[in-house]
Amino acid sequence: MDDTDQRLISLLRQNARMNIADLAYKLGVSRGTVKNRLRKLEDTQVIVGYTLKLRPQAEPERIRAWMGVLVEGNTTRQVIASLLGEPGVVALHDTNGRWDLLAEIEAISMGELSQVLERIRLVTGIRSTETNIHLASYR
Repeated sequence: MDDTDQRLISLLRQNARMNIADLAYKLGVSRGTVKNRLRKLEDTQVIVGYTLKLRPQAEPERIRAWMGVLVEGNTTRQVIASLLGEPGVVALHDTNGRWDLLAEIEAISMGELSQVLERIRLVTGIRSTETNIHLASYR
């Protein structure tokens, strides 16, 4: 990826719905160049999808939580594969520090959250977890 690809990705992070003409104008390149670069970034799976982000207040009934996961021994890949298959895990991050992984979790009720946490705790290779429920966002 060169500087133009990086700038294209930056613009899409700000607004994934920005049209090709606006992207081309802001990058100072042709629309064809933008289309080709987008296709290349998608084909090489640098860009793996486009998503919609809602403010937490738009879905007040949704429960969000973060779970720190400590992996046992050399089982990180297996644990990651298991967690990526868990529908309650909306994102998974590799971290440093106290936890090996950080899982972002969403549920529609406390009962569903409890079920998600129980399924995660049963994953082979997880030594321990700690879950924090998201209460508010300020930015």
